[in-house]
Amino acid sequence: MLLGKGADVNAQGESGYYGTPLQAASNGGHKEIIEMLLGKGADVNSQGGHYDTALQAASLRGHKEVVKILLGKGADVHAQGGVYGTALQAASHRGHKEVVEMLLHYHVE
Repeated sequence: MLLGKGADVNAQGESGYYGTPLQAASNGGHKEIIEMLLGKGADVNSQGGHYDTALQAASLRGHKEVVKILLGKGADVHAQGGVYGTALQAASHRGHKEVVEMLLHYHVE
């Protein structure tokens, strides 16, 4: 695999749509890939691309388990940027109630 050959897990894509591999995997809800990337040193709070952070991408898509993983690894619930502003705004935009509740819990801590 590319990670075994020294690929940069935090590389920003030239098109900029997903920003990083972690953001792309979070958008798709790919838990095993996310855990592998985080285990290889992916920055959980890296910003850039259309969704700005992995947490915002997962929140927009309603991927509850991914949101839980990212928050457990220290994802910044207050990070702002991208199309939707914050993860809370992204989840609210799509009506993902359980994700909104999870983010609100972390937001007030």
